[in-house]
Amino acid sequence: MTIKLNRRLANSVGALICVGLMGYALYAQHVLLLEPCPLCIFQRVAVIATGIVFLLAVLHNPGRVGARIYGSLIAVTALLGMAVAGKHIWIQAQPEGSVPSCGASLDYLMDIMPVVDVIKKVLFGAGECAKIDWLFLGLSMPWWVAIALGAVGVWGVFANWRLRL
Repeated sequence: MTIKLNRRLANSVGALICVGLMGYALYAQHVLLLEPCPLCIFQRVAVIATGIVFLLAVLHNPGRVGARIYGSLIAVTALLGMAVAGKHIWIQAQPEGSVPSCGASLDYLMDIMPVVDVIKKVLFGAGECAKIDWLFLGLSMPWWVAIALGAVGVWGVFANWRLRL
């Protein structure tokens, strides 16, 4: 029995990969007790957004033009997540004490500041994001998120630009 790879199946695989990424993030938080920093939360948002676009593409199963739009949206959400992961990687590469701290948790910041100000503060501050408390094959979590989002982004473009219904 052979399975023919079509757009709907390929988008289902992409959505499942995003679910798996979020499943591991929640496992790391609740079982390994690794508290996510603000940049980790933003990366999770990008993974969730990418998964939602994959899921919408599965449910809609559009024609050629719609599939290209979904492929582009997947690429955009994955690239945004990779940019956040890249910022996180850069912060982790800085000498200890050289990156200013946010000074408060993301929840508290969201309570006291407008969303745009919180995003600016996290992306341009985030000293607590410099802590590396998880490694796999010598790479920290943001590295693996960037790699995973890169792969899933390429998969989404391939699935929606090259495959047929």
